Amino acid sequence: MPLKISNGVEIADWQIELTAIRAQGAGGQNVNKVSSAIHLRFDVNRSTLPAFYKERLLQLSDARITSDGVIVLKAQNHRTQEKNRSDALERLKTLILSAVVVQKARRPTRATRNSQVRRVDKKTQRGATKNLRSKKIDY
Repeated sequence: MPLKISNGVEIADWQIELTAIRAQGAGGQNVNKVSSAIHLRFDVNRSTLPAFYKERLLQLSDARITSDGVIVLKAQNHRTQEKNRSDALERLKTLILSAVVVQKARRPTRATRNSQVRRVDKKTQRGATKNLRSKKIDY
């Protein structure tokens, strides 16, 4: 079953490589016998994603994306292999969708003249009270 990213974009099963591996961490004897963690590999360059998606993914500075353009995810949060598989696929989907979101351009703003004056006045007041506290009064 293909992974649906959006209305017109899907990733076929043959493009995603899922490997079952042993999970790390505590779990008793079961952790040594069962390969419940999932290792997901997805080659962005060889995929059928639209060019816009590929460009945006490869521009990300994410540790999960290798220099060759391969996304590597490891899912081991759940005890069952099926839940880890669906978790890995969901994380791949969110990574792709987050890369495609276009950030709103930042418009630089300036502080108003009045706010600048208020800030400087408060600083002078703080400095004056500090100055009074540090002076020693002799009687």
